[in-house]
Amino acid sequence: MKRREIKRSKQSGAPKWMVTYSDMVTLILVFFILLFSMSQIDLVKFQAITDSFRNRMIFDFYPSSVPMENPSESTYHPENGHLANEFELPPLDEGKKHLDGDTDDSLTGLMQDVDAYLDEHDLNQVISASRTERGVVLVLEESILFDSGEAVILDSGKPFLNKIGALLMEIPNHVKVEGHTDSKPMQSYRYPSNWELSGARAGSVVRYLIQEYQFDMKRFSIVGYGETKPVMPNTNSENMKKNRRVEIVILDSRSANEADQ
Repeated sequence: MKRREIKRSKQSGAPKWMVTYSDMVTLILVFFILLFSMSQIDLVKFQAITDSFRNRMIFDFYPSSVPMENPSESTYHPENGHLANEFELPPLDEGKKHLDGDTDDSLTGLMQDVDAYLDEHDLNQVISASRTERGVVLVLEESILFDSGEAVILDSGKPFLNKIGALLMEIPNHVKVEGHTDSKPMQSYRYPSNWELSGARAGSVVRYLIQEYQFDMKRFSIVGYGETKPVMPNTNSENMKKNRRVEIVILDSRSANEADQ
């Protein structure tokens, strides 16, 4: 007798467990939608996070065996071994160049104003002006303002300081006054070293300008460098004369902000 074969019905569609799984996923989705609808989103922070992911493209930092769907968005350059990303932020150097350009413009205008003022008042023979990354530097030699080894401003030097004071009245920039000496040792009861002498001279200049022109004291700063920053080697009397000086630095606005921090 031939054995009857049992016919098994073929199940069509998804397995039964998928129904339960789908219901669970749907419930979880609804749950998170409710949480999202009841929450408050800080749009600024959300946008910042979104931009950070878009700009950094964190997944491009690691190689993947899966081919990219949009190869134009990230391209590998074998010559430098880096991934090029069209969403990357501009290099920091470009921002620095932009700031440097703004600084150069302000310094150029400041230098032009100072040169015009010195020319108008015939001060180029006694006051030299130069442009540095900090701002515009006015240099007055010791013989214009002080006796040797002293920090009391001479009467003959006050007219020059008056000219500088009038210039500073027209310019709102912060000012740094620096005292410098030569390498000859200084020993006196009042000034035991060149440090004290250079600092006292810078202080005398600032005190005179504030008293005569009622400047805000917060606008000024002083420093005494002693013999540490010569402009010429201290090998002869002529060079040492140039090293004994007071420098009035009209600071660029950016340099002043960095000094305050």
